[in-house]
Order: sequence, then structure tokens, then C-alpha cells
Amino acid sequence: MSQILRDEIDARRDDLIALTQGLIRIPTLNPPGRNYREICDFLAERLRASGFAVELVRATGALADSDRHPRWNIVARREGTRPGDCVHFNSHHDVVEVGHGWTRDPFGGELERGPTGDRIYGRGACDMKGGLATSIIAAEAFIAAHPDFAGAIEISATADEESGGFGGVAYLAEQGYFDPARVQHVIIPEPLHKDRICLGHRGVWWAEIETHGRIAHGSMPFLGDSAVRHMGAVLAEMEATLFPLLATKRTEMPVIPEGARQSTLNINSIHGGEPEQDADYTGMPAPCVPDRCRIVIDRRFLIEENIDEVKAEVTAMLERVKAERPNFHYEIRDLFEVQPSMTDRDAPVVRTVADAIRKVLDTEAGFVVSPGTYDQKHIDRIGRLKNCIAYGPGVLDLAHQPDEWIGVQDMIDSAKVMGLTLAELLLPR
Repeated sequence: MSQILRDEIDARRDDLIALTQGLIRIPTLNPPGRNYREICDFLAERLRASGFAVELVRATGALADSDRHPRWNIVARREGTRPGDCVHFNSHHDVVEVGHGWTRDPFGGELERGPTGDRIYGRGACDMKGGLATSIIAAEAFIAAHPDFAGAIEISATADEESGGFGGVAYLAEQGYFDPARVQHVIIPEPLHKDRICLGHRGVWWAEIETHGRIAHGSMPFLGDSAVRHMGAVLAEMEATLFPLLATKRTEMPVIPEGARQSTLNINSIHGGEPEQDADYTGMPAPCVPDRCRIVIDRRFLIEENIDEVKAEVTAMLERVKAERPNFHYEIRDLFEVQPSMTDRDAPVVRTVADAIRKVLDTEAGFVVSPGTYDQKHIDRIGRLKNCIAYGPGVLDLAHQPDEWIGVQDMIDSAKVMGLTLAELLLPR
């Protein structure tokens, strides 16, 4: 790493802090998708001033896009002085709900200085506005240190990663923004720790299971048929057979944390009987036997598993209940599915970032796979671009938690890794 590049990044420490704080202070909550245009305008002003050509792209017609909450994305590109590869940094700008338990303003961007290092607090600090700010600082510092670079640098901030990425990276991939002829290397600064490279993620299948019954007066339940009781039998069968089966399935993928190296299933929600009333309703519920009950399941599967077999296991479980339970009727509906994705360790972007980690941090890079999916799935499956990884500052365990934070020094260190990566890929040898 050139000393001038290292100095350029160190000199931008205060700017990095301010940029991260500015991003956190725009509450881009998803759902429903608030302030997406505001954050894109904020970034557009910044990146145009740094010499990037900027596009604002609305994912018109994509899932969740509406006139009330349009799905806005930004793609910024800085051309080099001669032909070469394009390195693209992609971050999502949306954040999840705040939740309870905060001791700080979730959108305050508070800076805390302490003996163990400076921290910036706020929803999205770790996941992943800190990573977005880090990639911008790295790119700006690299351009200042080496204005004669080849190829191009792109920075994007995209919508809806927290809800599947369909209004963000998926839409851009469909429009050709991640065509391998246009972009050759992609780094997604998700918070996987500054010394680790994330090669991909497990697969996911979301489905809704509904049991049917017959409505009747609650004082005479024998005249009806409770869909909730039927669902109780489904849950009992899951506990007895399906969860033990999943616990036996293990992967060679380096998934973190350790518990995610097996197949998992989460019951995401359950709804039965009459709908919940508005918060200001003060009356009692009506006495009815519930004739419908629904659960949403979130099944995470391994690269060694086949999606058809994953679905067949759930169907077989439901058929066992049906064989033993009179008047049991069910429906199962697919919500969405994503195949596992894992970039080869010999891919150019993997080797280059691993080498940069070794040189900047004086340690060997760790190679991991994410337990949950992120936008690599769309770059891989829709864009057909395999040379993609997640690498960025932050501690994954802090994502979606109260008092979420990111360490300033971690961002500085990651910026140096990103800067050196740009140097290795875009400067002459």
C-alpha cells in the first residue's frame, strides 16, 4: 500500500465520521420504505462533488414500489484515464425497524469516544451505512492518491435489501447494471468483520401454511372445527419429526455462526381466528371457532440440499398429520426462494481482498458464509456475475439490535483494505 494512499485515508477520519452520521440521520425505514429519495439525493450531492457521474434509478413496478414509497437507488461511476476493469461497491441504504431497548437516539448518529475506540451509534450504523461510508471514503482517497487509474469505480446505494432486494439490486441486475461486460468485481460492504471475506450465503425458502376449519359459535365448538387446533397438530409434528431431521443436516460451507452450519427452520409468524382490532378498540372479541390459521415458515437450506427435497420434507410432514387427523385440510403457498450462493476462493476479487487484508491488518483473511441471504444472490443469479463477495467493517451480531454501533477504527482499517484492493485491480503492475 502506498504511503500516500494510507495518508489520504487517515486524513479523512473526521469526514468518515461525519458521512456515517449523516447517513444514519436519514431514517430509511423498511418497511414501508421511507426517505429513500432523500438519502439518494444526499449521496448524489456528495458523489457528484467527487467527480462521479450519478444516476438515480427508480425501480418502477418492482415489488413494494409505489408512488407513496418509491424504490429509489443511486449508481455513481467514476471513469479512469484508460480502459480497464470496473470495481463496484454495492451497499443497501434501507434499515429495519428500531424495536425496543434503545438507550440512545436510533437516528442520532451519536459519536462515543472511549478507551477501546470510538463508536458511532444508530440504526443502520453497522448494517450497513458504516460500510457504505467506508467504501466512499476508500474510493475518494484512492482517486486522490492515484488519479491515473485504469478502468472505473462504481458506488451504489440500493433499496430493500432487508426485504429481499427486489426494488434494489434485483431491479438493477435486470436492467443490466451488473452485466459482467460492464462490471468485473463487486464488493458488498456488509458487516462481516474487517478481517473476513464472505463468499456467499445459505439458501432460503419462505412459505405460508394454512389450515382450514369451520366457523361456529364459541359456546358450541363441537359444531365447528378449529383451524388453530389443526395448526397445533402441525406444530407438534414439526417438533417431533422435522426439527430433529434438520438438525442432522450439516454443511461444508464455512457458515457463521456455528449453529447455522445445519439446516434451520423458523416459524416467522402465526395468525388464527378473527383479525386483531385497532389499538383504540376497547371491546371484546367475538366468540367464534376459528376457521383459518396461517403460519409463515422461513427455511434456510444448505448448498448440499436440493430445493425440491426441502419442499418435499414439509409436504411429507403435513401429509403425516393429515393421515392421522380427521377433517384436516391444508394449503401451502410459496412466498419466495433463493438458491445458495458461494464464490470460489480462487476468484480474482477474493484473492485480491485476501491479499489486502494480509498487508493492511497483518493477518490471514478468514473465509465465511452468511447464515442469511443478502444482495449477492441477485448479482449472481440475475446478473450472472460470479466475481462477488461481501467484505466490510462491523460486527454482524450487532445488526438489527438495539444500540447498534460501528467502530471508527474498523472503518478506517476496512477503507485501507478497500483502497489497496482498488490499487491492485486498477493500477498498472
